[in-house]
Amino acid sequence: MNKSELIAAVADGANMTKADAASAIDAVFEAITAAMKSGDDVRLVGFGSFSVSARPAREGRNPQTGKTLTIAASKSAKFTAGKSLKDTINGR
Repeated sequence: MNKSELIAAVADGANMTKADAASAIDAVFEAITAAMKSGDDVRLVGFGSFSVSARPAREGRNPQTGKTLTIAASKSAKFTAGKSLKDTINGR
């Protein structure tokens, strides 16, 4: 499912126009992004949790030359599915 299919599904499910559904979905994404950018977790009970995972700096190797290099520290987004979502996916 891509974003336009999600917008269509939300519009049908919530009995709203696609433009209103697109605005609502964009607002949700912006709120999640803003919370994660400030370091907060976003927990949606029954669905899952979005969090920021910190990766420390580490050493790596260039596969062509074998030379050691330092890979910078970074942050990445992490999603953990909730129990209800896992159960639904597994047909329970």
